[in-house]
Amino acid sequence: MDEQQPRQMEASRVLDALAGGELSVEASMPYSSNATLLCTLNYAGMRMLGIYKPCRGERPLWDFPQGTLYRREVAAYLVSEALGFGLVPPTVLRDGPYGVGMVQLFIENDEESHLFTMLKVGGYDAVIRRLCAFDVLVNNADRKGGHAIKGLDGRLWAIDHGICFHFEPKLRTVLWDFVGEPLPADVPPALVGMRERLDANDVLAQTLAALLEKAELRALRRRLNALIDSGCFPAPGPGPNVPWPPV
Repeated sequence: MDEQQPRQMEASRVLDALAGGELSVEASMPYSSNATLLCTLNYAGMRMLGIYKPCRGERPLWDFPQGTLYRREVAAYLVSEALGFGLVPPTVLRDGPYGVGMVQLFIENDEESHLFTMLKVGGYDAVIRRLCAFDVLVNNADRKGGHAIKGLDGRLWAIDHGICFHFEPKLRTVLWDFVGEPLPADVPPALVGMRERLDANDVLAQTLAALLEKAELRALRRRLNALIDSGCFPAPGPGPNVPWPPV
């Protein structure tokens, strides 16, 4: 049996549980600018924790269309999976006790760890470089240090992608360490593969089209082409380039 198959089956089962499980809200997560609810999901004898962000709990922003942040979270997961990076926890769009929103697998994590600590300890350089490329592609306007967590198994996970995919350049991140350096060898083929899927208008392309606006999809393609053509990490653009607070 292909060793990838069990992992794929497990991921599929998790997605089924997130999308179809009985959802019960347990608590509100602290320090969140939008409604972020810890929930339990029960599905076919499986019980798991999730994060539920309902549309109605989103705080209005001046530069992002109201009621779209939850869709951007789902789109970020789909892009991460399309690239084969596995950075974003499984995330689905579904209805819940407070209306439609996104539900994401809750990752038990080391609460003392974040991007800055993982950079210091070493061993995360390759995945952090992939994360940087991912953030450029999705135009992440809020990559704080605390928006990357370390699972109890040591794996890096990227969370909080509600303000991504704007059609204007808005990349704000604490990770500008690799400006001008070549992308890791595995990143350009992943980008090309994603471009081929968008060109073929496959399920990924159609799902992204349902989650994002046309102008945002065109901008996503421009960023994708620019990364492929340059093969390097870009320099900061005009305007604010670092989120606040940084952690």
